[in-house]
Amino acid sequence: MKTGKNKLILSIFTFLFCYSLLLAEEKIISAPLINLNELKPSFEEIDNSTSDLDSKDSIKVKKENLLKNDSSSARFIGLDKITAKTSDITINLGETKKFGPLEIKVLKCGKVNSKNKNDSVAYLQVKDISENQNEKVFIFNGWTFASDPTIAPFDHAIYDLQLVDCNKV
Repeated sequence: MKTGKNKLILSIFTFLFCYSLLLAEEKIISAPLINLNELKPSFEEIDNSTSDLDSKDSIKVKKENLLKNDSSSARFIGLDKITAKTSDITINLGETKKFGPLEIKVLKCGKVNSKNKNDSVAYLQVKDISENQNEKVFIFNGWTFASDPTIAPFDHAIYDLQLVDCNKV
């Protein structure tokens, strides 16, 4: 009789356990979906001051302003990897500019002759000043090369910077 009682108690516990599994709610926790049509670019701002000029005229005005500036500068192409939009960024030496949540400062910029090719190099410091990052730490602090950006790559999850040229060095 003892084995019969043990089997009965074991079968009751097995039944209750399986029954409780059937009644359990299955909840899938997931992140909300992002509507890409409502996603705004994180770095573009509309300039209403040149709205009366044609786009070609505004480009000419911007180029003239760059030519008037006598200080040395570095020209970068910035890429927002989420929206796949690029921006032309010109930064004077010692000046700090923002690209999205990045704060970029160019300390040195110059041209180097190597293997009969002119190459532009720049020493820059980049900080991520978004709310979740520590503002005191550089995410990039070093030299970057226009001909081969993979030598010292700038690595960020959302943004990419590539040196194009150094002007007036």
